[in-house]
Amino acid sequence: MEPAAAGKGSSADGQAAGGAQEAGTPQRWEEAKTFYDSLTPTKKPKPPKPENAITIAVSSRALFRMEEEQKIYTEQGVEAYVKYQLDHENEPFLPGAAFPFVKALEAVNTQLRELYPDSEELFDIVLMTNNHAQVGVRLINSINHHNLFIERFCMTGGNSPTCYLKAYHTNLYLSSDAEKVSEAIEEGIAAATMFSPSKDVKVSENQLRVAFDGDAVLFSDESERIVKAHGLDMFFEHEKAYENKPLAQGPLKGFLESLGKLQKKFYSKGLRLECPIRTYLVTARSAASSGARALKTLRSWGLETDEALFLAGAPKGPLLEKIHPHIFFDDQMFHVEGAKESGTIAAHVPYGIAQKQRRMAQEKQTKNSK
Repeated sequence: MEPAAAGKGSSADGQAAGGAQEAGTPQRWEEAKTFYDSLTPTKKPKPPKPENAITIAVSSRALFRMEEEQKIYTEQGVEAYVKYQLDHENEPFLPGAAFPFVKALEAVNTQLRELYPDSEELFDIVLMTNNHAQVGVRLINSINHHNLFIERFCMTGGNSPTCYLKAYHTNLYLSSDAEKVSEAIEEGIAAATMFSPSKDVKVSENQLRVAFDGDAVLFSDESERIVKAHGLDMFFEHEKAYENKPLAQGPLKGFLESLGKLQKKFYSKGLRLECPIRTYLVTARSAASSGARALKTLRSWGLETDEALFLAGAPKGPLLEKIHPHIFFDDQMFHVEGAKESGTIAAHVPYGIAQKQRRMAQEKQTKNSK
């Protein structure tokens, strides 16, 4: 009797214990999940679909400093270049001219994801390079070392990558190769050649700052053509006569528009004063004589810049030194040079009449030197 009773008792106890165990399972499962999640590295966010994102294509030489590697390529050829890259693939590249801009884009993305977790209206960075695929390991190592979020690569093994820009839904292409940038501009893609500043760069860590020239950058080169052909007096008369006629768009108008759309996402949350994107118009135009047409053109597009600086022909470098932009776009190389000297990251936009005259002068110089 006792063994049987004991058996029954044990069975009941077992059932009771089993019931208690089942009741506690969900709680213990959550505890275990929390523990293991704490051991798992934080996952990187999922990249947005290209058709929804603002895609910035950046060349490897714009993103990283590769002067030594480029010298080997130029002097010793592609085989020596690839071998050097393979031998040094565990050595990360140092940051290049476009690096602070890319970091600032990613900082904006972080804030956008917090405000709009399900939105894909984000910046998407694509590494666009004519490097051989074997060099990709060093590029990946460098991107991971600097904690960059770049998942899309295009490595074309010596061919120009510009033919892929439209396939990647590129909104802006940045490169150190002026020829490739010109190819992109001719294809109707916003593009600029990056230049490293002549001294240490100081940029904001909590706000993306982008500065634009006006004519032949945001606007067409219509006004510059008047200046080149007829001089400043005729230009002022022309601008006054056509003050209420919007200028045609320039190559970077679309990028300003994209920035404006993201700014409005912060404004709609009551964060206008805390917006992590700030834009600047920095133009050689005179405010009184020709500034109204520029501002009215932006207004007609439904666009604005946070600040508008009319310099009436004065150097841009001292003003840019106060702004500390992550990037400054201009079509005139002497303004780019002035920006570089002031410690500003500058990007040359090869568009308009000034570029044609520059190419003609270079061709003439080459012809005379033969």
